[in-house]
Amino acid sequence: MSEYIKEIHKVSRVLGATNDREKLCQMIVESAVATMHAKGACLFLASDENKTHYIVAAQTGLSKNYMHTAPGRTLPIMKMLKKNGYLHYRDAKNDDRLQNKESKIKEGIGSILVVPVIVRDEMMGCMSLYTSDIRDFSDKEIEFFTVLAELGGLSIAKADRIEKLRNATRIFLELAADITGSTDIKTILETLTKHVAASMNVKAASIRLLDENHATLRLAASYGLSEKYLNKGPISAEKSIAQALQGQPVVVKNAATDPGVQYREEKKEEGIVTILSVPIKSRDEVIGVLRLYSGTSRTFSEGEIQFVMALAYMGGVAIQNMQLCEMLKDDVKDLRENSWIFKSWF
Repeated sequence: MSEYIKEIHKVSRVLGATNDREKLCQMIVESAVATMHAKGACLFLASDENKTHYIVAAQTGLSKNYMHTAPGRTLPIMKMLKKNGYLHYRDAKNDDRLQNKESKIKEGIGSILVVPVIVRDEMMGCMSLYTSDIRDFSDKEIEFFTVLAELGGLSIAKADRIEKLRNATRIFLELAADITGSTDIKTILETLTKHVAASMNVKAASIRLLDENHATLRLAASYGLSEKYLNKGPISAEKSIAQALQGQPVVVKNAATDPGVQYREEKKEEGIVTILSVPIKSRDEVIGVLRLYSGTSRTFSEGEIQFVMALAYMGGVAIQNMQLCEMLKDDVKDLRENSWIFKSWF
């Protein structure tokens, strides 16, 4: 037991000293193998927003040719993990629940232990331990391996937070450069939607601006949405948009069932589940909305909402700058046309 405590202490120290996600993940799988006297270990993490595909984030002790479970079998495994807490394949060569048995025989795998990787109460992947011999695992061993996986989750969360901060800084700098150096407002807004969708890890984003009569929202820019969805019809009646136009951020948890949502069937067909709408302001006046579309049920933290609102504010500044430029052009034109007035003074 003292060996387990020492190893967890060592991993925790490294976790506090580095922000290198790849290094942390690799250390955790190597620590599991060394402490539990196993053949190998592998850390799998979700690679998409819907968590339907998982990739190898770190691996040790297994050959490059070893074939893991097919992608289509990953979701059932995750469901079983969520229900049972861990999975134990005592005899990997003969267990009917496993695929690619020939690969496991060739690799010399006897038993497999799998535990979930949890980040903020959300399952982000799993970690597997492989032994050469057929063996059972004690409660202490399973607990230790689970704690290591949780540390893996912490390292991922920490690295992701730092990466998001870096991305946020980069996005603000790029937008600031665009706003000051470009006169093409459409390009600026399209860049904004692309960046905010990528940084927030959502399916899509759009910007809609009020028309001259403040009655209809017209599409100004979008990213990640199909032409069919974009051409579904005018946007004017959605309750969430109306609330956003009052100056407050609004989250629609399930767009397919929310009675205040317009075009529910079209959103379902597009694969849209959760929507975040935030106001775009120009000179303290709400002129439109920035919307984020998630393909899964999503809870946006207060920090995430503030970040999106800050980007929407940048979009409003860009629009305001373009308006000022147009006014300045008109003023210069007036000055040139009325130059005779100034000449007459002298």
